[in-house]
Amino acid sequence: MRRFGEYSDAFASGWMRLRGTRRRRGVDRGFVLSDHADWPGLLWAIEQTGAERVMVTHGSVDVLVRYLRDIGLDAQGFTTEYGNEEEPQEVAS
Repeated sequence: MRRFGEYSDAFASGWMRLRGTRRRRGVDRGFVLSDHADWPGLLWAIEQTGAERVMVTHGSVDVLVRYLRDIGLDAQGFTTEYGNEEEPQEVAS
Protein backbone atom coordinates (compact mmCIF):
# COMPACT_ATOMS: atom_id res chain seq x y z
CA MET A 1 0.00 0.00 0.00
CA ARG A 2 2.95 2.34 0.44
CA ARG A 3 3.22 2.74 -3.31
CA PHE A 4 -0.15 4.56 -3.30
CA GLY A 5 1.17 7.22 -0.89
CA GLU A 6 -1.14 8.79 1.66
CA TYR A 7 -4.55 7.11 1.59
CA SER A 8 -7.72 6.42 3.49
CA ASP A 9 -9.37 3.03 3.13
CA ALA A 10 -12.98 1.97 3.27
CA PHE A 11 -15.12 -1.12 2.95
CA ALA A 12 -18.53 -1.22 1.26
CA SER A 13 -20.80 -4.11 2.20
CA GLY A 14 -24.22 -4.88 3.56
CA TRP A 15 -22.33 -6.18 6.61
CA MET A 16 -21.46 -2.59 7.51
CA ARG A 17 -24.96 -2.34 9.00
CA LEU A 18 -23.75 -4.44 11.91
CA ARG A 19 -22.20 -2.58 14.80
CA GLY A 20 -18.41 -2.91 15.03
CA THR A 21 -17.85 -4.27 11.51
CA ARG A 22 -15.76 -1.29 10.38
CA ARG A 23 -13.52 -1.60 13.43
CA ARG A 24 -13.13 -5.36 13.01
CA ARG A 25 -12.20 -4.87 9.34
CA GLY A 26 -9.65 -2.24 10.35
CA VAL A 27 -10.75 0.38 7.82
CA ASP A 28 -11.17 4.14 8.14
CA ARG A 29 -14.72 4.28 6.80
CA GLY A 30 -17.53 1.82 6.25
CA PHE A 31 -20.38 2.20 3.77
CA VAL A 32 -23.57 0.16 3.87
CA LEU A 33 -23.93 -1.07 0.31
CA SER A 34 -25.36 -4.37 -0.84
CA ASP A 35 -23.31 -6.52 -3.18
CA HIS A 36 -26.38 -6.40 -5.42
CA ALA A 37 -26.65 -2.65 -5.93
CA ASP A 38 -28.34 -1.30 -9.00
CA TRP A 39 -26.55 1.17 -11.27
CA PRO A 40 -28.13 4.39 -9.90
CA GLY A 41 -27.59 3.23 -6.31
CA LEU A 42 -23.98 2.32 -6.97
CA LEU A 43 -23.24 5.67 -8.64
CA TRP A 44 -24.97 7.51 -5.78
CA ALA A 45 -22.87 5.65 -3.21
CA ILE A 46 -19.64 6.44 -5.08
CA GLU A 47 -20.62 10.11 -5.27
CA GLN A 48 -21.46 10.21 -1.55
CA THR A 49 -17.97 8.99 -0.59
CA GLY A 50 -16.38 12.07 -2.14
CA ALA A 51 -13.67 9.78 -3.53
CA GLU A 52 -11.50 11.10 -6.33
CA ARG A 53 -10.06 7.64 -7.03
CA VAL A 54 -12.17 4.48 -7.32
CA MET A 55 -10.92 0.90 -7.61
CA VAL A 56 -13.48 -1.43 -9.25
CA THR A 57 -13.09 -5.05 -8.18
CA HIS A 58 -15.79 -7.16 -9.82
CA GLY A 59 -18.91 -7.13 -11.92
CA SER A 60 -18.90 -5.10 -15.12
CA VAL A 61 -15.49 -3.63 -14.37
CA ASP A 62 -14.74 -2.12 -17.79
CA VAL A 63 -18.15 -0.45 -18.09
CA LEU A 64 -18.04 1.12 -14.62
CA VAL A 65 -14.40 2.23 -14.97
CA ARG A 66 -15.14 3.85 -18.34
CA TYR A 67 -18.18 5.69 -16.95
CA LEU A 68 -16.34 6.91 -13.84
CA ARG A 69 -13.49 8.19 -15.97
CA ASP A 70 -15.96 9.95 -18.25
CA ILE A 71 -17.33 11.87 -15.26
CA GLY A 72 -13.83 12.90 -14.17
CA LEU A 73 -12.83 10.32 -11.56
CA ASP A 74 -9.56 8.43 -11.46
CA ALA A 75 -10.94 4.89 -11.82
CA GLN A 76 -9.31 1.58 -12.59
CA GLY A 77 -9.97 -2.12 -12.32
CA PHE A 78 -8.34 -4.04 -9.48
CA THR A 79 -7.94 -7.82 -9.42
CA THR A 80 -8.89 -9.48 -6.12
CA GLU A 81 -8.71 -12.99 -4.72
CA TYR A 82 -12.50 -13.29 -4.78
CA GLY A 83 -13.65 -15.48 -7.71
CA ASN A 84 -14.69 -14.33 -11.12
CA GLU A 85 -18.39 -13.97 -11.67
CA GLU A 86 -17.74 -12.99 -15.26
CA GLU A 87 -15.09 -13.55 -17.86
CA PRO A 88 -11.88 -11.59 -17.20
CA GLN A 89 -12.04 -8.19 -18.88
CA GLU A 90 -9.30 -5.79 -19.91
CA VAL A 91 -9.70 -2.19 -18.79
CA ALA A 92 -8.26 0.33 -21.26
CA SER A 93 -6.26 3.20 -19.78
